[in-house]
Amino acid sequence: MYTVQQTVSSPDLFDNLRLELRRGCLVLAVLAQLRVEHYGYALRKALADRGMAIDENTLYPLLRRLESQGLLVSEWREEDKRNKRFYRLSSHGQGVLDRLLEEWQSINSSLTRIVEAQAPKKG
Repeated sequence: MYTVQQTVSSPDLFDNLRLELRRGCLVLAVLAQLRVEHYGYALRKALADRGMAIDENTLYPLLRRLESQGLLVSEWREEDKRNKRFYRLSSHGQGVLDRLLEEWQSINSSLTRIVEAQAPKKG
């Protein structure tokens, strides 16, 4: 008989699944936030202020990857006597963001229907 043993404790399992879920959401959040130009720290703060906190060890590699994929453009500028790298959505990135937002809406609607269909009836 085949049995599956859980090798990860329940809190660890939840944390891993939560991180997996957030990973895709972070890409969408970063792209959407960069419709307006930001440098790294300002981007982190803007996302956190809207409930989407992101660690800098996650953000900066993500920004580099999105830029290498042509979704972002960046430039170094001096601000407050410090050089800062400013990021913004590229025109290609805007098109991808539009399509991702459509996909997100579709997934969200489907998931809502699935969850509500399985919810116990109240009353």
